[in-house]
Amino acid sequence: MAHTSIAMVSSAGRDVLTAGTAFLRSLTAGRTERFAAAGLMLGCTLGLLLLSPLDGFAKTKPPRAPRPEPELKILELNIAPTPYEAGNGPLEFSVNVQLPKELNGATVLEVSSLISSPSKTSLRFLTHRQALQPQSIKPGEARTTLPIRLSWDGQDHRKQLAGPGAYAYEVRVKLLANGEKGLRTMMVAWPKRGELTVK
Repeated sequence: MAHTSIAMVSSAGRDVLTAGTAFLRSLTAGRTERFAAAGLMLGCTLGLLLLSPLDGFAKTKPPRAPRPEPELKILELNIAPTPYEAGNGPLEFSVNVQLPKELNGATVLEVSSLISSPSKTSLRFLTHRQALQPQSIKPGEARTTLPIRLSWDGQDHRKQLAGPGAYAYEVRVKLLANGEKGLRTMMVAWPKRGELTVK
């Protein structure tokens, strides 16, 4: 009887050991699969991060095409006398303006010039406005050109004579049209910039 009990206990122990081993193997297999899946996800994420900058670099925006010059143009600009002596007569800006083929409702031509010292402490704004008549240029006809003159008396915005030195100037031309809230800009020519000497 004693031998039979020992044999039954040994058999039961082997069954428990076998079951425990199988359970541990299943746990180990589950961990291995989880680790493999996690490693695969990590590898994909790192690959995307490494490729993203290259894709962004490859998709850089192409350079913009240069803007076409407006039909409203400053054909010629002459400044006299140069160098200029403040208080000894006016300084003349002679501007030759070419109008576009169609005014498209524009009724006023504005020509202006800003004269400024390097420190921007001495400023003077000159402006001229001229009414325009409706026009239509036929094919083969020359466009309308208008001579405009601006005069500077050598004084700044404080009515004081400008001191000697180099002054910057900028000449602008605009086409304006009457609107509900006053004049509005229809077209702007490319400006002319430069320096003049006051002695």
